[in-house]
Amino acid sequence: MMIKLEHVALIVKDMDASINYYCQMFGYELRTRGENQVREMAFLFHKNQPGVELELIRDLDPTKHNYSEKGIVNHLAFTVENMEEAISHYQDKGIQFLTDQPNTAIDGAKTIFFYGPNQELLQFVQPSKK
Repeated sequence: MMIKLEHVALIVKDMDASINYYCQMFGYELRTRGENQVREMAFLFHKNQPGVELELIRDLDPTKHNYSEKGIVNHLAFTVENMEEAISHYQDKGIQFLTDQPNTAIDGAKTIFFYGPNQELLQFVQPSKK
């Protein structure tokens, strides 16, 4: 029986840059980092949700055991309390959003997309107040 979401794995090109991005931009912390014969991996957690981690994976030799061919995650979404404040804060930190204004989802949530350091699609979501 499923208990909870454990982690989301992202394929990255530059492990140091990716760790720095998620830690400095969003406050994640590095739990562990290591490598085996075929890939380097790091696990990051956030103090506000320590039970769900980001797993960063970099294939050391993409011609062997290429994880990036195993599947795709469309986007990773982060909850924000106030969309306008979040947009302003993260624009000041260098994020370029894909639209000038947030969109409204079918459930009334405000959403806006941007790219991470490996061109992974990321999203901020301000849930609607019901």
